[in-house]
Amino acid sequence: MRLRKALHAAMALSLLLQPTMAMAQTAPAAGPPAATAEVDPFLYKPVDKDERGLWMQVDEAEREYRTSPKVIRDPALNAYVRSVLCKVATEARCKHIRLYLVRTPYFNASMAPNGMMEIWSGLLLRTQNEAQLAAVLGHEYTHFQERHSVKLFRDIKSKTNSAGFLSLIPYAGILSLGILASVFSFSREMEREADTGGLKMMDAAGYDTREAAKVWERLRAEMDATAAARKTKSRKDKNGGMFATHPPSAERVTNLTKLAESQPGVLGANGADSYAKGMAAFWPIFVDDQLKMNDFGASEFLLGSLAQTGWTPALLYARGELYRRRGAAGDLEKAVEFYGQAVTGGGDIAEVWRGRGLALLKLGQAEGGKADLKEYLRRSPDAGDYAMIAMMAGG
Repeated sequence: MRLRKALHAAMALSLLLQPTMAMAQTAPAAGPPAATAEVDPFLYKPVDKDERGLWMQVDEAEREYRTSPKVIRDPALNAYVRSVLCKVATEARCKHIRLYLVRTPYFNASMAPNGMMEIWSGLLLRTQNEAQLAAVLGHEYTHFQERHSVKLFRDIKSKTNSAGFLSLIPYAGILSLGILASVFSFSREMEREADTGGLKMMDAAGYDTREAAKVWERLRAEMDATAAARKTKSRKDKNGGMFATHPPSAERVTNLTKLAESQPGVLGANGADSYAKGMAAFWPIFVDDQLKMNDFGASEFLLGSLAQTGWTPALLYARGELYRRRGAAGDLEKAVEFYGQAVTGGGDIAEVWRGRGLALLKLGQAEGGKADLKEYLRRSPDAGDYAMIAMMAGG
């Protein structure tokens, strides 16, 4: 019983962590077709009772997304992300995918076997250009195209059935650990295959494939920044031991860099301007969610990495928010300076005046603080915090 529970738990965890999915509209009676790039993955559908059970769970998760307040339903943002997806997956195939942008500040994306793809807002904040987003979308679509979640499901089921007798033998738990390690190793191989497939799709879409490795390089550096701020050891090389479902990030950087040398795509084609434009309306929201995580080191690093080509008004606003919220000695003065640079730089984010006004009030500069808050209200008459700010501004 313990073995069966452990394997069932591992199965559930694997399928949750494994970014893949796909439910077919039609399928040949003979079962799933061969997994090749020429076969439409939507021709596949469950072939037995267990797989149908998996599909039912995934469908239920998607039903919850359809009404979830966490899903970002802004038409412009959804249209932009979908346009990048269609570039890497092709127009013919992406039309079947149901895309869900989920408002949560962590870096993650996944695709399930029923054609549902989810992208977390923390990923959209961390990718710096369209090419980097394309690398992630191509990675997830490769999982889907190769039916990795179904293969993983069958692999676990196979090992469960063959090892059922172990529950009757002493020390079965030790033997079952070996089975679990094999299962998760299978998942890591899928991740490597998805990295390779995603880079090929970037190349075909005309992106600079060198951008793929940069995603993981910065995630590693962000972990270092978090550790430095908290005075702890970085976890960038921690991959969960033998139960890890993803290869170490250092390995991914090395592999993706080598692959890019042989498939460079179009050098310099990263779509940075179109990406900035596509994300502009949600920038303050994504930044606010990041700052609420109370991870000063990671947030400061993230803003600095985004400012490699210069501190834009939007980035200066975000940095002002970061320092104002931390509020350590000298932080409020620095925040006021950053907000001021955003204003003089031509920034038109209304929240800049709110942030500077709140910082000035805390510094005892009531007149300047109230003036900024009133300017914020003038620029944002429909703000959700209008009543509260109006009271702080003196009515």
